[in-house]
Amino acid sequence: MNIFPDTGLLVADVQARCVNVPLEHPVRTSVGVVATAPLVLVDLYASDGTVGRAYVFTYTPLALRATRRMLLTLGGALKGQPLAPFDLDQLLAQRLRLLGRTGIAQMASAGLDMAAWDALAKVRGVPLVELLGGTRRAITAYDSHSMDGVALGMQRAAFSMEQGFGAIKTKIGYATLAEDLEVVRALRGVIGDRTQLLVDYNQGLTVPEAVRRIHALEDEGIGWVEEPTLQEDYAGHARIRERVRLPVQMGENWCGPDEMAKALQAGACDLAMPDAMKIGGVTGWLRAAALAQAHGVPMSSHIFQEVSVHLLAVTPTRHLLERMDLAAPVLARPLAFENGMATAPAEPGTGIEWNEEAVRHHLV
Repeated sequence: MNIFPDTGLLVADVQARCVNVPLEHPVRTSVGVVATAPLVLVDLYASDGTVGRAYVFTYTPLALRATRRMLLTLGGALKGQPLAPFDLDQLLAQRLRLLGRTGIAQMASAGLDMAAWDALAKVRGVPLVELLGGTRRAITAYDSHSMDGVALGMQRAAFSMEQGFGAIKTKIGYATLAEDLEVVRALRGVIGDRTQLLVDYNQGLTVPEAVRRIHALEDEGIGWVEEPTLQEDYAGHARIRERVRLPVQMGENWCGPDEMAKALQAGACDLAMPDAMKIGGVTGWLRAAALAQAHGVPMSSHIFQEVSVHLLAVTPTRHLLERMDLAAPVLARPLAFENGMATAPAEPGTGIEWNEEAVRHHLV
């Protein structure tokens, strides 16, 4: 049931462009390196000329063109439909029933969903958070770093402290446990005892090795251990949880709320961090937030900070906003952080607008 009164507006058109933008620091993980941010920029036009905007992150440039083609194809199915995101989500779910709403199809659907919500909020003249029934509020963020080693890791940690962040995350999973501990202790020396230190293994360990390494981290003041083993191995995560004292975090790779439900039912994690794109856009996030509330699980965000700052404000168990600025080079007004916090912009919609000159420069 659509709870919003009918605007009388229809989806008139969907356009999409591929860009590949530089990252200040390549995202190095235990399983690979993301050297640039390959993005598909989505423009959804309502019949009154309002444009809703969103972007999709494809992780590798190899997926850019295929994702754009999927966006345009699914967007074509929305043309002429009422600008009603819940209804559009149901239409896409129906169209993808046999193919499966995973991978590129899920990413494209979420990009369209986020753009539709942005357009609807603009039509209503309110920020997305207010359209969703919430209020603009400062959301505590953590600064998300890479597998940077000791020297660069300490440098980035010091810069985060200067910016007022009360939490930082580093990626570990080095060749040896000794290297993990060396990095963690070096960062702790920079940030002190009052700043949260979070670690991310990016699925790089077997279950026994994860247990061994997490035991060694238990006296290092770690706030959470993220994805210690393969993300789809919910039983493995549950076994790790049974054997360690540190909170286990996961969720960035859940493809839709159904996968989140399965992980929570399996007892795979203490904390949840859906990705606004993979979970299904704004519509998928709202369903995920209800699951987190039902299970009493604190819920953080994964990338997509421009949309997530709105969504966390209406998340009952909100925890932390991830600061990782993937799209800033092509945004007219990147999300601002102050003293380690961010507030949704006051303008209607999500606040996503393109810097067209930068977009032209980075077009693929």
